[in-house]
Amino acid sequence: MESANWTASVTEFILLGLSAHPKLEKMFFVLILSMYLVILLGNGVLILVTISDSHLHTPMYFFLGNLSFLDICYTTSSVPLILDSFLTPRKTIPFSACAVQMFLSFAMGATECVLLGMMAFDRYVAICNPLRYPVVMSKAAYLPMAASSWAAGSVASIVQTSLAMRLPFCGNNIINHFTCEILAVLKLACADISNNVISMGVTNVIFLGIPVLFIFVSYIFILTTILRIPSAEGRRKAFSTCSAHLTVVVVFYGTILFMYGKPKSKDPLGAGKQDLSDKLISLFYGVVTPMLNPIIYSLRNKDVKAALRNLVSQKIFTQWCLENRCPCSSVPIGCFHPPISKERVPQRRHM
Repeated sequence: MESANWTASVTEFILLGLSAHPKLEKMFFVLILSMYLVILLGNGVLILVTISDSHLHTPMYFFLGNLSFLDICYTTSSVPLILDSFLTPRKTIPFSACAVQMFLSFAMGATECVLLGMMAFDRYVAICNPLRYPVVMSKAAYLPMAASSWAAGSVASIVQTSLAMRLPFCGNNIINHFTCEILAVLKLACADISNNVISMGVTNVIFLGIPVLFIFVSYIFILTTILRIPSAEGRRKAFSTCSAHLTVVVVFYGTILFMYGKPKSKDPLGAGKQDLSDKLISLFYGVVTPMLNPIIYSLRNKDVKAALRNLVSQKIFTQWCLENRCPCSSVPIGCFHPPISKERVPQRRHM
């Protein structure tokens, strides 16, 4: 009977998650749900601002809107599954649903790596070659750049997901993770995964190594150019245009390097504690980083803060005009004062 079960193909996976720590599940459910709502609100508002405010119709904010949309897609592909695993005693996911979730998560992660590199190039041109910026970063240039980021991430995800899900899974179907993370799934295969390992290595070089190197070189030129600016005020303004992007890059890649680069513990007791810490770090990478992106860009960017104030004030005046039947309610920008009633208008005396 056991041999029959072992040779049967797997039709579903069991997500282990925090099953070994049931006391943490309810606490993390509330915490992750709150963070997810903040992600939807923060990134949604950022997308709305970049679309509605004409002053933000520039390449930098176009890429920022793409990044916000990407963060919403990335978290939506995994957070609902994580929240469900905190509430259900048996945390199962069908084989096909696991493949879809794996594809979406990998595609969004790979796309973000390329997109951050594109944003670094945008900042390089803006600071190091400001006179050529309108020509180099024209609409005909930055639209294909963003599209190629999404296409590259999707193609890489299709390749990796198809290679992983074609492997035979013949018994052990327990994924020691919150989601169908590709490395955790590969450990369950009952066949040689050397081709998958080589393919993953090449993909990591393309989507992690090359963008990191490109961003690093870009910021060397950016910092060199900023240091050549004679005035302190000029240096501060120049650095403020790229500080938010640099912060996001450090948080994003720093978490990845810490998560996959630290050594594994060989002690069984230490391995159990490390297993929990690895899961929490991956949770940080998947939830906290997308939550921080709109906060970083909002707090460190005067243009975004000004656009937010304009959007809020415009909504307030529009609502006021609608409630008070303001004659200029169709043009809320011009409706800053309540209409003067006829009784209060002084009558002109006839001579």
